[in-house]
Amino acid sequence: MRINLDTFEEVHSPMYVVEEAKLRRNLELIVSVATRADVEIILAFKAFALWKTFPIFKEYIRSTTASSLSEAKLAFEEFGSRAHTYSPAYTDDEIGEIALCSSHLTFNSLTQYVRFAAVAKHHNEQLSFGLRVNPEYSEVETDLYNPCAPGTRFGLSAERLPAILPAGIEGFHCHCHCESGSDVFARTLQHIESKFAKWFPALKWINFGGGHLMTRNDYDVELLINTLRSFKQRHPHLQIILEPGSAFAWQTGPLVAQVVDIVEDKGIKTAILNVSFTCHMPDCLEMPYQPTVRNAQSLALEAAINGGENNIYRLGGNSCLSGDFMGSWQFDHALNVGENVIFEDMIHYTTVKTNMFNGISHPSLAIASPLGELQILRTFGYEDYKNRMD
Repeated sequence: MRINLDTFEEVHSPMYVVEEAKLRRNLELIVSVATRADVEIILAFKAFALWKTFPIFKEYIRSTTASSLSEAKLAFEEFGSRAHTYSPAYTDDEIGEIALCSSHLTFNSLTQYVRFAAVAKHHNEQLSFGLRVNPEYSEVETDLYNPCAPGTRFGLSAERLPAILPAGIEGFHCHCHCESGSDVFARTLQHIESKFAKWFPALKWINFGGGHLMTRNDYDVELLINTLRSFKQRHPHLQIILEPGSAFAWQTGPLVAQVVDIVEDKGIKTAILNVSFTCHMPDCLEMPYQPTVRNAQSLALEAAINGGENNIYRLGGNSCLSGDFMGSWQFDHALNVGENVIFEDMIHYTTVKTNMFNGISHPSLAIASPLGELQILRTFGYEDYKNRMD
């Protein structure tokens, strides 16, 4: 089916739509950065794991990063390469299979390394071991997403590392960004080097984690490349790895929803949709942030009070959670039941964090070709909900 990528008027049920042309645009930029900076950039599944798009990804990148057994198996079985794996806590019943599916295995603590290194090597002699380190510096302002906040459970600070690293440790992993700019990375790198450079001669690789939002329009790509090149000149023996998630799927497609009712209370009109913020757009409530809606102006929450005459609405989800709403948005016309409401940039983190609270089905997953040919990748229904309850 061919669809209009501006209106999605042919779509009449909730759907995440990946736009192939936009995905390839991001991949091309990322590959350019990797080539020019002489680094490896890999896909983090925690932000995007739509495996039916992997044939496209494999035209551009070779590896992925995992944080669990399921993600490691997805890398091995569907992407076709072993994962760079990090987990806060490996377990006895999973470490063997994780090791088989991984090329790099990063430990969150020295106790985890001591406990699992030997058994992991027994299952995969080619594994390269690393430790996650904490530079105790991050410019992430929302504590929910700040891995360096005081009391963090992530990684080792410099004071907790031994003067000589345990035999077998070949890399450091450091993740302390969240949709950050290259200027943030440049400042953070100063802290990483000041605290950990004395161990660099003993290492083979360093992974600077995710959160490098290089595909955002205002991102200073040249600063990122120059920062990485400069680090490489200072430490030429180190392989540099970045593992962004959002950057790959940034601005690659919307969530298309439909208006199913319009209700009013105390002068506030709410358009009830057949999608849910808590089920399908959880970061909007967690961060929180108000997403962009196509052909609508985002306003302060209180703008909806007595704003109905000006086509100002709150948007409400279809779950029974009282807080499953956001607002306000001003449309250029009065909304009608059945029409589409298009949430922009809803591919990264949304498709991997959806849930079936209240038995609400996931939106369908689809990909649109550059010419607008729509391919439905997956639909969801009662059996999916029931199987989650088994």
